[in-house]
Amino acid sequence: MEALDQIMESLFTPYRERVPDVGKIVNAMQAKGMIAQESEIENDHVAFRTLGVPHLGLASFEKIFLHYGYTKMEPYFFAKKKLNAYWYAPPHPKYPRIFISELRVQDLSEASQQIIKKFTQSISSDPVDALDLDNAAQVGAFFHRPLWNLPTAKEYEALASESEYAAWVIYNRYYLNHYTISVHALSAYNTLEKFNAFLEEIGVVLNTAGGKIKVSPDGLLRQSSSVAKMIEATFACGTRQEIPGSYVEFAERLPLAEFQHLTAAELKREHRREGFEAGNADKIFESTFKEQTQKNA
Repeated sequence: MEALDQIMESLFTPYRERVPDVGKIVNAMQAKGMIAQESEIENDHVAFRTLGVPHLGLASFEKIFLHYGYTKMEPYFFAKKKLNAYWYAPPHPKYPRIFISELRVQDLSEASQQIIKKFTQSISSDPVDALDLDNAAQVGAFFHRPLWNLPTAKEYEALASESEYAAWVIYNRYYLNHYTISVHALSAYNTLEKFNAFLEEIGVVLNTAGGKIKVSPDGLLRQSSSVAKMIEATFACGTRQEIPGSYVEFAERLPLAEFQHLTAAELKREHRREGFEAGNADKIFESTFKEQTQKNA
């Protein structure tokens, strides 16, 4: 197994175990004859959330994927959610795109900044610099290695009252936020209208922020997502309560104008709409927000 394959598997295995919708969707897709096995699903992209503090954030986290041949692409800015983000193109079409966002911690209230600082100020050097990036097992383990202590329930709620993104990261850390099924790659159910109907038939709750289907201004990037499942969190104070975990996204990339004459068999990845759309992503982030997750309660 190639090193990058190993790293992706180390990310996906615990994610699959933690997000029951993954198995539910895959099993139902097999039962419907959409796929024979899970490996046939094309993963459009995976996404991570980070904190913009010294030695962490985008500048640290991206080093892993840049080392493995990913190319840094366009930036995105989310003013209301106080986030920056970039997407990264893979070294080979068989790998997913990467989307990494970063909380603009300096834009939060002083109280929220102090909570985050309490957990991250002891990190005096970039933890990625200490990794042997050629060691796939070591890199894979890094994603699940706690870099700071768990918050108390009170600290978590204080952050969530200002930034649900901040609260998610302070508890979940570098956990994989979501992976994305490329709906257009399916031979049937290859539009989001069809696939969303299938998802709702099997009991998957969809994120309705901005509508169930989020569409880019050019109409060529269409996205939807499940609502994050609630997971039992055990806080530093010993309190246990349910908080949002991770979720699944679904993407439909339509052909660019100059390739719309091609048949489905002729269409390749490079013929379809590339990149991301800030307006779509802004609403996808809300898959872990209370207004959406309370539907799963």
